[in-house]
Amino acid sequence: MSQSNLKLLALDTSSEGCSAALLVDGQLYDRFELAPRGHTRLLMPMIRQLLADQQLQASDLDALAFACGPGSFTGLRIATGVVQGLAYGLDVPVVPVSSLAAVAADALASPAIAVGHGVAVAFDARMGEVYWGCFEDRDGLPVAVADERVCAPELVSLPNQPEGWCGVGSGLGYRDQMPDAVISRLQGIDENLVPSARHVARLAAEAYRQGRAVPAAQAQPVYLRNTVAWKKLPGR
Repeated sequence: MSQSNLKLLALDTSSEGCSAALLVDGQLYDRFELAPRGHTRLLMPMIRQLLADQQLQASDLDALAFACGPGSFTGLRIATGVVQGLAYGLDVPVVPVSSLAAVAADALASPAIAVGHGVAVAFDARMGEVYWGCFEDRDGLPVAVADERVCAPELVSLPNQPEGWCGVGSGLGYRDQMPDAVISRLQGIDENLVPSARHVARLAAEAYRQGRAVPAAQAQPVYLRNTVAWKKLPGR
């Protein structure tokens, strides 16, 4: 199926942001709200409104996507539950998308942030740790150049290539604890970027074309920690 014919619904509740995005025949429509305690209340109305605005029924969708983590335990469970329920009912595949990659995609879409060709993404993982991912720009989309991981800020690192990097995400609030060898290579920093369904949809469309969609049962959250910690959303 070509991108111009794909109808895909993407969801994100992995952080304090709650969002849904609808990709229809190459056009992207989305709803986003910062609402740390409002995911359950907001998500389904967002989905219904997006479909109604484009005069579509859920049965018209070809695929679903969601930010699978890492991120808030509570938030990840919300998106996972909704996307699995819809996928089972509609009998459509699901594309899990890294929350770190979604933020990297956002950075690459903004020349003011993505100074170089590399994006280091850090989320606050609580417990004195960060979720860390490193991506390079390939035709405007982020491609991981190292495994995503959770670690103490003192243990983060950057690959040798590419040479230029920017740092984004709430975990950069710990940059005073990060190695000088990392911080000195960051040509720009933005702590405020959070995952959004808009960029989840962009990445999911490419993954869908590459055959990387999975059945509903395999649409699972990614926590990175071996033992899941109950990381609450702010305000919960």
